[in-house]
Amino acid sequence: MSIQRTAHHSTESTNIADLLERVLDKGIVIAGDIKISLVDIELLSIQLRLVICSVDKAKEMGMDWWVNNPVFSPNREKDKVTDLLTKMETRLDHLEKQSVST
Repeated sequence: MSIQRTAHHSTESTNIADLLERVLDKGIVIAGDIKISLVDIELLSIQLRLVICSVDKAKEMGMDWWVNNPVFSPNREKDKVTDLLTKMETRLDHLEKQSVST
């Protein structure tokens, strides 16, 4: 009895764009722990967690820390200028009141 095996070739190929689209759509989590011990005494413990997904998927999972973070606000520079102008107007009003009273 001889069993004959043939090589099977995949007719469907995946390119990097398809793979990236699939990862961003579904998401991927990479986790790792590093522990350094000396004579059964733990000196260092590092836990690494990496989540790679699209913004929509992250929001769906409840990860939207960038929404309220002023560093990522598109109006950040505008807010700085507005704050500066408000401070200058307040100071100018104060100086004008001082000059009138003297």
